[in-house]
Amino acid sequence: MNERRQVMSHPEERRFNLRALLILSLGHLCTDVQQGALPAILPFLKERLALSYSLAGTIIFASNFASSVIQPLFGYLTDRKEKPLLLPAGCLLAGAGFALLTLPVHYALLLVFVITGGLGVAAYHPEGFKTAHYFTGARAATGMAVFSVGGNLGFALGPIAALSIVTHFGFSYLPLMFTFSLLFLSVAAVFRNTLSIPGRTRATGAPATEESGKGAFFPLILLIGTVVMRSWAHAGLMTYIPFYYIDYLKGDPVYAGKLVSFFLLGGVLGTMAGSPLADRWGHKRYLVLSMLAASLLFPLILILKGGALLVVLAVFGMVLISTFTVTIVMAQKLLPKNLGVASGLMVGFAIGTGGIGVTILGVLADGFGVPFALKSIIVLPVTGFLLSLFVKYR
Repeated sequence: MNERRQVMSHPEERRFNLRALLILSLGHLCTDVQQGALPAILPFLKERLALSYSLAGTIIFASNFASSVIQPLFGYLTDRKEKPLLLPAGCLLAGAGFALLTLPVHYALLLVFVITGGLGVAAYHPEGFKTAHYFTGARAATGMAVFSVGGNLGFALGPIAALSIVTHFGFSYLPLMFTFSLLFLSVAAVFRNTLSIPGRTRATGAPATEESGKGAFFPLILLIGTVVMRSWAHAGLMTYIPFYYIDYLKGDPVYAGKLVSFFLLGGVLGTMAGSPLADRWGHKRYLVLSMLAASLLFPLILILKGGALLVVLAVFGMVLISTFTVTIVMAQKLLPKNLGVASGLMVGFAIGTGGIGVTILGVLADGFGVPFALKSIIVLPVTGFLLSLFVKYR
């Protein structure tokens, strides 16, 4: 036990295990692909049940609340005792909840299935991020990026996969998305020993910063605030780009899906490219620069069209989402004895509040129109940049 604690107290002594991280990343992809697809099919659910924009936005809120806001609770449970079964069970539940969305004829039942899938997402993430932590070695942000990029790629593939199924086969074939969950369950069964950590204990491995302990409260609040603003911008674009191009402009749904996917694929590239830079330049410095760049780029989304719009959406996603793993590592270093809670706060609570932002945007869309709701997103990265300046972190 003492030897285990000594190893975990020095992250540089842990090995960077790429195979384990890739398997965990695949599970991350197969779980988040369901959540990434939900905003893309929202216009179809809205038409199917004759919903207002506010009620449609509430679907995203319910999904994000179930999948993200309660993640700190799952993180608390995994900090008390390791629960590796949450990985396959979470992915399975996420896929099942999404596959059932073709059945409801009543709004309440639709919300039940959305929440069911969300709980699966919530179950996978804290245990996934905590498990991934043991395989990152000294390259904390880089290693966590390998795991996180699966989730980003899942979000990016979700709109294209779901809209392609709906367009070519019909809405009733949406349960084909469950294939992703079956894929991870098969891989996890074959390589289950790769993810096994001998002598897993409650010991954690994040090195403490000067802000660890009581002094971490205020920096953590500011960090959460920054991530909330990033999340609102992220979720807002994912949700209202399809509404704008499908409902408002009466455009091609597949093109709308491509716009969202370019935005999210940019995030995938940004996560992989940005995390090594953050390890080299400093986590806080990279966070501040990213939020500043996102604030400057967003107005171009409202101006450009055609191929130029695809490019700027990809670049904006690359800049905005590139700090995803950076903020997780920052939180883990602020709370080194509670890795599950730290991951739950960043991936769950902070990001999950994006659903609140989407609901507010839905109210704006009902009152002032979809274009106004889309334009109002511009204030979010600016606010995130200002908050990030005051995060005390070494």
